[in-house]
Amino acid sequence: MSQSVERALLILPALARGPVGLGEVAAGLDVHKSTALRLLRTLHAHGFVYRQPDGRYRLGARLFALAAEAVEGLDVREIAHPHLVDLNAATGHTVHLAVHQDDEVIYIDKVESRYPVRMYSRIGKPVPLTVAAVAKLLLADLPEAERQALAGRIDYPRHTSRSTPDAEAFLRELALVREQGWASDLGGHEEFINCVAAPVRGPNGRVVAALSVSAPNVVVTAAELLELLPLVRRTADAVSQDYSGIPRPTGTQEHA
Repeated sequence: MSQSVERALLILPALARGPVGLGEVAAGLDVHKSTALRLLRTLHAHGFVYRQPDGRYRLGARLFALAAEAVEGLDVREIAHPHLVDLNAATGHTVHLAVHQDDEVIYIDKVESRYPVRMYSRIGKPVPLTVAAVAKLLLADLPEAERQALAGRIDYPRHTSRSTPDAEAFLRELALVREQGWASDLGGHEEFINCVAAPVRGPNGRVVAALSVSAPNVVVTAAELLELLPLVRRTADAVSQDYSGIPRPTGTQEHA
């Protein structure tokens, strides 16, 4: 990488922590003040850096505008799909990706199990909000007031004896999911189907999607499926890194 480009890129994270003076920038880069000033002037000319009246520098408005535009243009399904394929190859089980839209959680991608027993889920189909693992993850990330309001207006169908019975139990479940950072559905929707899910987070840390592994009891027990949780979480973290643009540590594989 060009030394000048590399130095310019190193300036931006430093400014993200708050306004800094020319001397601090130069010291951080281990360069002369004249070199730091040249880099800052170039970044300022393009709107990536702003010079305050007190002489200190902060991130410029154009950088925020580009970041917002980039996030809006991201397709989480396209980014996640190779990871879903890898997770399916590693486990053999059905893998889903879901997002929250209004009062619905919808599957936007699916990789089928390699086993003869198949699930009836399909892309574009809403999932049962009160029992599905992906729904619990997405709804648990809502602000408390929104969680409370949602819990009060939705229905609680008894799909099985393990289904969530009411709003109070649902809110307790969401609180647990929010605390532990993952969710499960062990026979809550269909008696013989189990599922474990992990969140995909965006640049701001909010949950933008949820991915899951599901399997019937005749293929794998609930306890055996829960043993896959670390792999599911690593896969979700890998998708989050790709979606957020956070570089991975050197030596990590392309897909989990």
